[in-house]
Amino acid sequence: MTWCVFRLGGARARAGLRIGDSVLDLTAARAPYSDVLNMSSLNAFMALGRVASHEVLDWARNVPADHPAMIPAADVTLEMPVTVGDYTDFYASIYHATNVGSMFRPDNPLLPNYKYVPIAYHGRASSIVPSGTPVRRPCGQLQDGDAPPRYAPSRLLDYELELGAFIGAGNRLGEPVPIAEAEQHIFGLCLVNDWSARDIQRWEYQPLGPFLAKNFATSISRWIVPLETLEPFRVPAFTRPEGDPQPLPYLRSEDDQRRGAFDITVEAWIETEAMRSRGIEPFLVSRGNVRDMYWTFAQMMTHHACGGCNLRPGDLIASGTVSGAERESAGCLLERTWRGAQPLELPSGETRRFLEDGDEVILRGYCERETVSRVDFGECRGRVLPARCGMKSA
Repeated sequence: MTWCVFRLGGARARAGLRIGDSVLDLTAARAPYSDVLNMSSLNAFMALGRVASHEVLDWARNVPADHPAMIPAADVTLEMPVTVGDYTDFYASIYHATNVGSMFRPDNPLLPNYKYVPIAYHGRASSIVPSGTPVRRPCGQLQDGDAPPRYAPSRLLDYELELGAFIGAGNRLGEPVPIAEAEQHIFGLCLVNDWSARDIQRWEYQPLGPFLAKNFATSISRWIVPLETLEPFRVPAFTRPEGDPQPLPYLRSEDDQRRGAFDITVEAWIETEAMRSRGIEPFLVSRGNVRDMYWTFAQMMTHHACGGCNLRPGDLIASGTVSGAERESAGCLLERTWRGAQPLELPSGETRRFLEDGDEVILRGYCERETVSRVDFGECRGRVLPARCGMKSA
């Protein structure tokens, strides 16, 4: 079962649960908390915490498939499920961090704080958009060699294949969240594409990190998968190599180490304008797994709040690019093409180092196991539109 906010015809948007090929209209079915679920975002329901989520999910398991409130999923229009107040992007894949570091710091690819601190930066919530929303190529300052910078469209536009966690019940300002309680504050997971302009970022990121390179758009999937649905796919946290430090005590619990990660396959596909016009199927660029992240979502949540930061219902924390040990599991073009030195050969005869106008990126995620029903995260799509860099005086 996965959460959504949907619209049927001209009716007002409201909360639903996808069950198989149907969406259960929770308001029409008179689910628990129907008054809170009869809203155009899930925020108010999320604020009630995991106890309320458990109750509704348990109730929904007993709703018959032929209930009149069951609507074919193909008949509904999905809306943005959450009003996102704040957004934080982590850097939780050691494979991604090592790859990127080796490109720019070959002698010192991984900085010493990485194995102690879940590294993150604060993103821009206002530019988070739902799957299917076009993304315009950003403009910013580009700098080559010793030449002065110039204002121009990004030439090195990239995607980042990530997983996001929505905060449910938050914490009060000044009150940390113990790691043993962290997952009680996580409502569910979604796919995230944190688009990145690599050339803008290279010039602007020192000393404070990315700014225009990231704030132009972040895409999310329209389904939210509750942690309850993912229970059968829990796996141990990433096994740290011998010699790596163990997490500091506030970031470590035996339960999180034993079952705090998830066996979720994530994929990135590309479809170019030429491929669409010729009827060529999208091209699989990479396939990775969320279990390869160095830090768990509970550790990210705990670290985020450990200094007293208050997280609120609907806040989004993202994993950062999910990459694995092999090139085929790299979660962005920067890694997959190794800064463009090894371009992708597409079935249309085209090549790609970075994204071009008209390209559509399609992220997919799923869990599957022989004895358990498949869990589908749906898709997170975004098509690149040409830049608009014209400046008009007031």
